[in-house]
Amino acid sequence: MAIEKIVVVDDEMMIRKALETQLRNKRYSVASTGDLKGARKILARDSFDLVFLDLRLPDGEGTDLLEEITAKTDGPMVVMMTGYGSVESAVSCMQMGAFDYVVKPFSFDQIEVVVDKVASFDKMRRVTKYYVEESDSRSSDIVGESEPIEKLKNLVSKVAKTEATVLVTGENGTGKELVARELYRNSMLAKQPYIRVNCAAISETLMESEFFGHEKGAFTGATERREGRFELADGGTILLDEISEIAPSLQAKLLRVLQEKEFERVGGNKTIQVKVRVLATTNRNLLKEVEEGNFREDLYYRLNVFPIAVPPLRVRESDILLLANTFLERHAKRHGIGKIAFSKNCEKAILAHDWPGNVRELENALERAVILADAGKKIEPDLLGIKSVTVKPKPKSKRTNP
Repeated sequence: MAIEKIVVVDDEMMIRKALETQLRNKRYSVASTGDLKGARKILARDSFDLVFLDLRLPDGEGTDLLEEITAKTDGPMVVMMTGYGSVESAVSCMQMGAFDYVVKPFSFDQIEVVVDKVASFDKMRRVTKYYVEESDSRSSDIVGESEPIEKLKNLVSKVAKTEATVLVTGENGTGKELVARELYRNSMLAKQPYIRVNCAAISETLMESEFFGHEKGAFTGATERREGRFELADGGTILLDEISEIAPSLQAKLLRVLQEKEFERVGGNKTIQVKVRVLATTNRNLLKEVEEGNFREDLYYRLNVFPIAVPPLRVRESDILLLANTFLERHAKRHGIGKIAFSKNCEKAILAHDWPGNVRELENALERAVILADAGKKIEPDLLGIKSVTVKPKPKSKRTNP
């Protein structure tokens, strides 16, 4: 994602035209004007990324327009332009929300540096609300020592350092998204954006805009230009969670992004190129979906470069108590509860339960139990909402008379 559209607002024609020419030579789309009235008209008819704004204009102060721009959540960044005698005023403008200022006369090199700084900061700003990586001290969120989990960890460690597309499959609640996050955290792109798209939670009519963004006026309600998730993830990783829920009408466009690394925003004609690593998850059998005509075969093979199947909890019984104790400790700490433990009967019940909702069901049951538990008492099966298992007492050893 880069700066595309810029407005130059300065009443000095020589400065305005020189700056406009320089920016156009760098392939930016530029609009310019010499007063506040013209600037407001330009900003009303299109979406812009950056405004170079003179501090003093014939019909008012640049600060008036600055306040209007910064009041908008998704407004353009503003760089103030001022003479030597107004540096203090320019600094005051930054406190009002301007990104930076340049002192006239300025060089072309200064302008290039400022535009690059704006581009970097703007991308960070827009990515932040979609950035899902959690900062914690855990080396890995994949808990378990069973053979299926050790195999899973081995696969994750091998493919994480590559940029291969990975398709993570498994039943609901097995931890597919957790595996995807481990792939990201251990990748060479771990310092770059990680954007998650829950394909099942976005309506078909909005999906294309969410993926690829839209231009102002592209449809009713598109009051500003908006970058899509692929654009925000440029240089990093995107997770397409529940990829099977993507409508057939959008699958061809998604295939193009995966193959050609390019797309157009909805309502736009500019081709945008991105470099993004793709991770995808699904709880469905995609090959069966292909056979039934619900999923494109070419898209399936493009996603299935490196498949990882997450095992259900029922095939990793030796991990159940380890997981239960991990969740117990984690949620007790989270909710400010002291040391807590299971009764022997509760441990038996946990092992006897089939946990159809897999790890998610187990964790949810443990969090609820922690909240309901009485201080100083061990957790019993009823707090987990599962049947108790009778623990037979150990037979007393017969004492023999000497």
